[in-house]
Parts: sequence; C-alpha cells; structure tokens
Amino acid sequence: MTRRKHQLLTESERDQILAIPTDRDHLARLYSFEPSDIEIIGARRERGNRLGVALQLALLRHPGVTLAQLVRDRGAIPHELAAFVAEQLGLRVTDLADYAARDQTMTDHARELAARLGLRGPTRADIPFMIEAAAKTAWATDKGMTIANGVISALREASILLPSISTIERASSAGRARARKQTAYALIADLSVEQVHALDQIFDDAGGMSQLAMLKTIPVAARPDHIRLILDHLRQVRMIGIPPDVAGRIHADRFRQYVREGRASPAYMIERYIPSRRRATLVAFLLDLEERLTDSALEMADKLIGSIFTRAKNAQARSYATTSKNVARLMLIFRRTIDALTEAVDTGEDPMDALDASVGWTNLLKARPEVASIAETASLDPLTVAADRYATLRKFAPDLLEVLEFHAGKGSAKTIAAIEMLRALNRSGKRDLPADAPMPFRKEWRKIVVGVDGKINRRLWEIATIAHLRNKLRSGDVWVERSAGYRRFDSYLLSEPKTKPIVSILGLPPTAGEWLEQRGRELDWRLKKFAQRLKRDTLEGVRYRDDRLQISPVRTIATPDAEALADRLDAMMPRIRITELLHEVAQETGFLAVFTNLRTGEPCPNENALLATILADATNLGLSRMAAASQGVTRDQLLWTHDAYIREDSYRAALAVLINAHHRLPFSRIWGDGTTSSSDGQFFRGATRGASGGDINARYGVDHGFSFYTHVSDQRAPYHVNVISAATHEAPYVLDGLTSHGTDLRIVEHYTDTGGATDHVFALCAMLGFRFCPRLRDFPDRRLAPIAPATAYPSITRLLGKRIRTDIIGEQWDDVLRLVGSIRAGHVAPSVMLRKLAAYERQNQLDVALQEIGKIERTLFMLDWLENPDLRRRCHAGLNNSEQRHALTQAIYTFRQGRIIDRSHEAQQYRASGLNLVIAAIVYWNTIYMEAGAQHLRSSSVAVPDGLLAHTSPVGWEHIAFSGDFLWDRAAASAGRKALNLPPDSRVA
Repeated sequence: MTRRKHQLLTESERDQILAIPTDRDHLARLYSFEPSDIEIIGARRERGNRLGVALQLALLRHPGVTLAQLVRDRGAIPHELAAFVAEQLGLRVTDLADYAARDQTMTDHARELAARLGLRGPTRADIPFMIEAAAKTAWATDKGMTIANGVISALREASILLPSISTIERASSAGRARARKQTAYALIADLSVEQVHALDQIFDDAGGMSQLAMLKTIPVAARPDHIRLILDHLRQVRMIGIPPDVAGRIHADRFRQYVREGRASPAYMIERYIPSRRRATLVAFLLDLEERLTDSALEMADKLIGSIFTRAKNAQARSYATTSKNVARLMLIFRRTIDALTEAVDTGEDPMDALDASVGWTNLLKARPEVASIAETASLDPLTVAADRYATLRKFAPDLLEVLEFHAGKGSAKTIAAIEMLRALNRSGKRDLPADAPMPFRKEWRKIVVGVDGKINRRLWEIATIAHLRNKLRSGDVWVERSAGYRRFDSYLLSEPKTKPIVSILGLPPTAGEWLEQRGRELDWRLKKFAQRLKRDTLEGVRYRDDRLQISPVRTIATPDAEALADRLDAMMPRIRITELLHEVAQETGFLAVFTNLRTGEPCPNENALLATILADATNLGLSRMAAASQGVTRDQLLWTHDAYIREDSYRAALAVLINAHHRLPFSRIWGDGTTSSSDGQFFRGATRGASGGDINARYGVDHGFSFYTHVSDQRAPYHVNVISAATHEAPYVLDGLTSHGTDLRIVEHYTDTGGATDHVFALCAMLGFRFCPRLRDFPDRRLAPIAPATAYPSITRLLGKRIRTDIIGEQWDDVLRLVGSIRAGHVAPSVMLRKLAAYERQNQLDVALQEIGKIERTLFMLDWLENPDLRRRCHAGLNNSEQRHALTQAIYTFRQGRIIDRSHEAQQYRASGLNLVIAAIVYWNTIYMEAGAQHLRSSSVAVPDGLLAHTSPVGWEHIAFSGDFLWDRAAASAGRKALNLPPDSRVA
C-alpha cells in the first residue's frame, strides 16, 4: 500500500469522517425534516430538484458537506439516506438521477442553502484556524482520529462546512506537530543549564552501557543487593533534580504518552530525537522512573520481610514437628494421670497414692522439663525466630530508611517516630536504645521486645518496627511521596463531590438509613419466608438435618443428542493452521489496527511480524524460537515489532475488538447474550525460585508459580486476564475484570468458585450493579447474617450468625460511597483498595463497614441459592465455561513445558494477554464456521434446534494445528473464508 505524504488516518478512519449512518434510528435522529424545511424543499417544481435540495439540506447539517463533495469523496450517495429522505417527501430514489448529473445546479443550491443555514464554505484562510484547533486537541493525544474530530468540531462550531478529507488530515498532522513542540517546551522550559547537561550526558557510555540503559534495567528478584542497586538508581535520578510539578504543565494523557515512549524506546533511539523532544521524553520518563524505582524497592522489601517471617514460622513448625513422638508419649502419661485421679475420686482412694501407683510420681517430675520445652516451642512468637535472620534485614533496611521519606497521619505518629529513631541509630552507629523508644507495633510484641531486665532488645525492636512499617505501607496509613503504589490511602479515592453523580447513577441512596431500611426490609422478609419453606421441607434439593443444611450437588445431565450434534459440527470444521486462522480473523475484524506505533501512532505495516509476535507470547515460544520456526519473518523484525507495537493497552484494545466482533455475531447468542460471566485462576509453574519464579500455593503442589486469572463470558469468549502470584487471594481481582474490560459486554451476573468469594466482593458487586454468584464449597458452614435479633427467626436460629452492625455502616457510609464511586469511575482498581483494606493490622472502620454490607448481600445470595435450583445450575454451567477455556489454554501454551520464565510482571502479562487474544480469535473463528455447519445441516433437512446448539461450545481445537512450521506468507496469501470439511456426497450446491 502506498503511503500518503501526510498520512495521519487509516483508510477506515478516513471513511468514518464522512460516514453516513444506515440504521433507521440514526437516520431519524439526524435527517428528519421540520415544517420549515419542507417549505424550502417544496419551493422546487421538479421532483429531482426537490429530492436533491432535501439531500443537500440534510448533508449540510450532518456531516457538514455538500452533496457534490460527498459524491466526490465517497463515490456515491448512500442508498439508505436517499431512501429515507425520499420517503419523507413522497418521492422515489430514482428521481435523483437527473439532478446528480447537473453540477452547476448542485453548486447553486448548495450555496443558497448554506446561506439560509448560516454556513459558509472553507477557504485557504481557514487553514491556520484548523491547525490551531488540531493543536488544542493534540495537546492531550497523538491519536489521528481524535485530532481530526477536534478539527471537525471546531469547524462546525464556527459554522464552516468541512473541507476535503485530505485537507482535514493535513491540518491535523500540522496541529499534532505543533502540539508536540509546545508540550515538549512546557516540560523543559525551566530546566537549568546543569539539568540540561545532565540529561544530555545520560547517554554517555560507562562500561559499555549508557547511564540511561542502566537506569532502565530494574531487577525483579527480591534480594538485598537488588534493593541497594535500585536505591542507587533512585539517588542518580534525584540528583538531576527534576521537580515533580513539571508533569502538571501538560495534559495528563500527553504526559503518559511521553512516559510510554520513554519506557518502550531503547536508549539509542531516544538519543536520535531532536533536542527538545529528547529532553522532554527524558523528563517524563525520569519522573515516572522515580515512582517505579520507589515502588520496586518497597515491593522487594515487602517480600523479603514477609519471607523472613514465613521462614520463621516454617522453622517453628518443623521444630514442633520433631517433638511429635515425645508429645504422643507425654499425652499418654497425661491420659493415665487423668484416669488415675478419676478412679481415685470414684473409689475414695487417696489421689496421690493412686497416681503414684498408676503413673509414678517420679515419672511425672521427669516429664516436667519436656512439657515446658514443648510448650515453649509451641507458644514461641515468630518474631523471636525471625531474629535469627536479622543480618538479612540489615543488608537493605538501613539504605531503605535513608533514601525514602515516610509520612503518616496523626494516628501513625509513633510509627514515624520509631523510623526516625532507627534512622538516627543507623547514622550514629549506636546500638543501645533509650528506655522510652517508641513501640508502635502490637502489644504482644512489646512484651517480647523488652527483656526481663527492662532493657529493649535492639534486634527484636528493629525487626518489629520494620515489620510494622511494612503493614502500615500496605494499608496506606504510612505513605511515601513520589510513589504510585504506596500513596496515602485517601489519595486513591475521588472527592465526595465527584462521586455524588456516579453513585446517583448507580441508584445508591445518599444516606445509610435509606439503604438499610430497604435492604433490611427485604432481608427480614426473605429470612422469614425461608424459615417457613425449610420447616415445610419444600426447598428443592435442600434438607435440614441435625441442625445442618444438606444441599444436593448439581449433576451434569447427559445430553446424547447434543453430544452427537457437537461431534458432527466438529467433523465439519475446516482443518486449519493457527497462522491461517489468525490472518483470517485479523482480516475480518481488523483487530491488528489497534497495535499502533508508540511514537507515530500508525498501525503496524508488517502483519506477519505482528501476528508472529502475538503468537510467540500466546504459545510461550518466545521471539527467537518463533523466528527460527517461521517462514516470512526474521528475528530482527519480531524484536522491532515487539518493542514498537506490543503494549498492554494495545492487547486490551485488540481483545475488545475481538470480543465486540464476536458479540455482534448472531450465532454467539446461541450460548448467551453476554450478560453473565465467570472467572477462575489457572496455575502455571515458574522457572525459578524467588520473586521472578512466583510463589507456592499448596493447592498446586510444591512448585513456585503464577495464576492467570481470567474472565469468560457466557458466549465463551475470554474478555479479561490478570497475572497474579499463585499465593495471592483471587477475590480482589474478581471486580477488576468486571469494571475494566472495555468491551461492549454488559455483565449483570458473575460466577466464581470459593476462592473468588469474600464479603467485601459481595458488597462491592452489589453496589456496583453486579449480581455475584459464587459456588461456595463451605456453604453449609457459613452463617446467615440478620439485622433483627435472632429471636425473630426461632426455627432457624442455629443457621444464624452475629447481627449486622448497622452503626458501623452508618458511620462509614460516605466513605463507602466514595470508594464505590472511585472504582466505578476507573480512578482506582478494586484489587488495589481491597488489598490495602486487608493489610490493616487492626481492622479499618471502612473495611468493617464494607464487610457488614457484604454480609447482608451474601445472606440474600445464600437465600437465593437455597431457594432457586436454577441459580445453582446456572452457576455450575457458567464455571464450566472457564474450565473449557483452561483446556484450550493447555493446548496452546505448551512451549518451555508451560513454565513462565519471564522475570518482569510486564512480560508475564504480555504472555497472558497474547494467550487470551489468540483464544478469543479461535472462539470467533469457530463461531463463524459452527454457524455455517448448522446452516448446512438445516439446508440438508437435518433438525438442528437452538436448544441443542446451546450445549455445544466454540472452544474446540482438534481441527487447529498449533505446532510445526509457521508459514506466515502462505497463511497471508490464503486468508479468507474456508469451505466446510464435508464428504463429497454431502456438499450442497
């Protein structure tokens, strides 16, 4: 394809500028005539002139062009528009034939109508105005379509008709260039000569690597020497002295654009930029780098401190385990002692004589030291054992405290005082602590830290202080300036005025009293209704025996007819290589267009290289091995494509394109309407131990690893994925997928297993408008939570837990609404807030309120579950969708034994996102051909009811070849719809 000189827009975007809607609703909104319009149109005698004038009038209003220009740029008048206009006037579309042939008549009418509407045509004198409008829009973005729309909006506000698309594009391109220069100047205008010199020297080689390249390399494994290295990098960045408020001089989106460019571009490429752009990119990058280095140091310290206590607990457990034989022997002595004393009481014998005869007083005295030793081992606090790893702590903690500045509110003033004292001790080299040293940690530790002589143990005090600081940082009670992940808790929330309209849209009342009145009334009615049905034994699949609920498990009903139909459709699927499938789906959906160059904003010109890069992520093959196994792409092309076009936001946008395209397929509604979904984690082993190798979860054995936590819609397509540590609780990530998937799906009901369920998730789901339906493994052990006293429900008292603390909900209602509004607005991820609330050493009042709200919502859900067998079946079926997706994942993600060897979270997320994208492409492709197969069967007089099709799935892969050579050129050449795999005698003409 030949590039235009000022190309800013893709061909599809150019088409959108003068796009005319074709659906009836949009035509009615834009092109319905008023009586005054009919009067102007009716003044023309000839039928062709009346229809021509009507079309001119319609087009001058939207999109703001003349009929002649539309015909020139688009080639023809859309039939739907002509028909809609003709219908209003009682004319025929064919009446337009003579009018369209008279250029002068069209021009004269256009001028006359434009004058009536107060419009004028564009002139060369309007070019500066258009460029300025483009520059204002480009102040925030580099996206060509957004900038072009800004120009169009400015022209419409000025009552100027649109010029040619090429003119709009040239003006937009010039405006973007101007905005780039203006924003670059804004970032660097106040830099001193010394700062400019430091920025220019950052490219100088030192030992074969420039300073910038070294700064861009952030280690990921949690080790003391890595923390020190990161802190050294942080000192270097701070020495340049770029003030943080510089970022506020340009639009936040434009600043993020500079940051992304600085992150993705190698040092040598940034060095080639013109001076203003190079320095502006470095300013933005270094400000962002300061935050990332701060967060990386704190995250590593968090993991190391946590590992110190984990190892202490494990060592304590091992020590206790070695005493198991002695414990058994001592317990036998204890039992014999009790038996002897009991018998003595019953017979009237002297207890001491009976004890001496049965056990032996001497034996009891001998056991005393053993009992004391075992009791001490069992009751030993992990803090005491953690002191054995004090040397590990000292390798990084002093530097961490010296480089970072910690802040806190009044409630954590003691924590800051303890940090200041520890910092002073480190600087002076003193070892002894004053008697009044602050002890902000919990009471149990204070007793351990102070010895019997009244002196404070320095080791124990220091470890306790650092561990306490870790928890305070996690919760947000203590924060660090210039950090993204360890900010003040309140800074994560929008202000109350900003959240009010959001919570109003969600239908949440402004006061807790109103909410509690409504929910309390419903809860009371539901509990009484449930009690009656339980007493009458009228709940399907639910029994109440021995004060315990018994729920019949959901059975998968065999459907032989559906299985036979699925087998028949599978056999009809075309046999295809994954390379061909990806090319075909890319051609049909255009999902590759969103992978734009970070610097230019243009789409990737090499589709083979882009698809190969995506597949390298999806299969875990990696770029080098993909190049070696491919024909049509080279390793250099893949490396360049990955650096220039692969980003997490691009993966998300591409997935949204695929999910939306699949959602629009009529056949996808066979499985659902896109309003329900499920989520589940899938474990992948890591390659090594430590931070980059993941964590251990006993559920998956003894291997370190990660979990890909994926959301799947009822239409079987995966619409969101997060990479989390295998040891991380899944529940906080349930809401991430529901609130930030960016697709056209409108999820109403969501299913998880027990791992995704907490009362906090119940609360937030309900308040955000989602019905949360987890399959709870421990359902019978959970208690219903009433607002009224338990005596109001006498027949189910044994099933009730503690009453809801409505006072806490009332006190914290405003903050609850702020939290909900902030999440709904996308201001903060739900997982971030839930993890921070969980990190409080003592329960935060907002956390308690959220939990109490969640108990109400969980109780209502549990009642639904017990009363509604259809809900139980729906949830079971929804979770099966996730399990089917897991099977396909294992078929694709096979290379390197399915292990995640990437060290950075960003690279790990790329793997998961690439995998999700390829699975979505397979689901889309399968749906297309399953529909074709069903249509073929129906055309062959085979009954194919939708009810049976609903039991099939578009997640099959037996017909897809994932391995072998990747022949990209051949795949591109053969892209296009394939014929079904039919026996010769069954083909339908």
